[in-house]
Amino acid sequence: MRVLIVGGGSREHAITDAFYRSVHEPVIYAISSNANPGILRICKKTGGELIKGNINDPMFVADMAEKLSVDLVFIGPEEPLFHGVPDELEHRGVPVIGLNSKASEIEKSKAFMRRLMWKYKIPGRLRFKAFKSIEDALAYIEEYAESVAIKPARQAGGKGVKVIADIQAYLKKVKEEVKKKHAERIYSQIMARYRDIEDKILIEEKVEGPEYTIQCMTDGESVLPFPPVQDNKHAFEMEMGPETGGMGSISGRGNILPFITEEEYKESVKIIEGVVKALRKEVNQDFRGVISGQMMLTMIWGPTIIEFYARFGDPEAVNVLPLLETDMIDICEAILSRKLHKVKLKFRDKATVVKAIAPRGYPNRRDLAKGHPLIIDEKKIKELGGRVFYGSVNLVNGKMLTGGSRAVEIYAEGESIEKAAEIAEKCVRYVRTADGWALFHRSDIGSPISLKRMIELAELVRSVYTYRKSRGILGKYIDWIPGRGKIVYES
Repeated sequence: MRVLIVGGGSREHAITDAFYRSVHEPVIYAISSNANPGILRICKKTGGELIKGNINDPMFVADMAEKLSVDLVFIGPEEPLFHGVPDELEHRGVPVIGLNSKASEIEKSKAFMRRLMWKYKIPGRLRFKAFKSIEDALAYIEEYAESVAIKPARQAGGKGVKVIADIQAYLKKVKEEVKKKHAERIYSQIMARYRDIEDKILIEEKVEGPEYTIQCMTDGESVLPFPPVQDNKHAFEMEMGPETGGMGSISGRGNILPFITEEEYKESVKIIEGVVKALRKEVNQDFRGVISGQMMLTMIWGPTIIEFYARFGDPEAVNVLPLLETDMIDICEAILSRKLHKVKLKFRDKATVVKAIAPRGYPNRRDLAKGHPLIIDEKKIKELGGRVFYGSVNLVNGKMLTGGSRAVEIYAEGESIEKAAEIAEKCVRYVRTADGWALFHRSDIGSPISLKRMIELAELVRSVYTYRKSRGILGKYIDWIPGRGKIVYES
């Protein structure tokens, strides 16, 4: 068995490691824009190699897959999906795990995802407006004073999302200006680089609650869910600073988090299953790969969709793949033969914490965060009970240089999230730069204070949405209009 992994981040390192543990002992190859030290090491151990190249070029990836005579291609990041890499591989008859360009629209276009959920009346949907022009978006902002989330309409690497509460009448004009400036920034600085999508700006109703991700593998019919993970996207402690691709994540034992119940997990999986069924009807094509629901527990619906990924999350994949006991190749073969319903996932019963370490300058000044030599004491980290998954690192002439994004992710497991967090925190000190350039990480991820805050928020949200559920008004809004009385309408 010969396997080709596409991508060079920590997520792909974890995917490569999962294939490496297979009893089928595959020869593993990888295509990446960087020489990821962890992926390179595994490739060499199996007799494979890492090829540097453009992972978003369908012809290049397909040519390499044919040249290497691989039996399976597994695509890690989202951009190769959007650029049609799976489509070209399928066209040439190369088995591939990765949603094709039409199916991956579920992540690429947030407006497509919202329209799909409304069209098929899938629970967990939010009210939204999508705009193709900045003029229309600004006119809407002027017209309506609402608490909203303003986002790029396309997946843009986690950048550009801003949630603005607009509840104080005396601040209406100030909040309006903040909304306008952010919408203009999205249009001119983020969406200007993308020509593959018509919608530019998405404005959604503001919701609050604890977030979590449920990652699933699918053959287009069946959905096989992984345990829930909570990602922490803000750069600094206590959710401060700019949003990043993810500064760390936690997962509990079993299919729960300290703030998410088994019932809420099952409801979340049902929503994802409903979207997969709707997506199949909408695109009218076969697809196979990974689909992940970025969820939030809200007062409106309970489990609610914030966005979808057409792949594993990063760092979320690093939480669950090291615990996976079911053979990765067996899972992939079941997906390709449309027999995924026969597979049962098994995981070691541990809580996990992942902490990303990034060079100063990330995420807004990646030019400053790039090119710094890393020194990592993997032996000491292993002795402490941790593991290193390499991300934005390039091995050049035997030296590891930072690539400008999250350099490494420290993985730790334990009997509880708090114990795993303690181990990960001890390991962090054994990652440093040779030139003294500062590195940073989130020390609060998995801490008792952080967990307590999430549990209290979940209990508050749960008390409201369960009451609404008991009254049959989940997903509904009730307004009182003088002269007309009570008006009930759906979200």
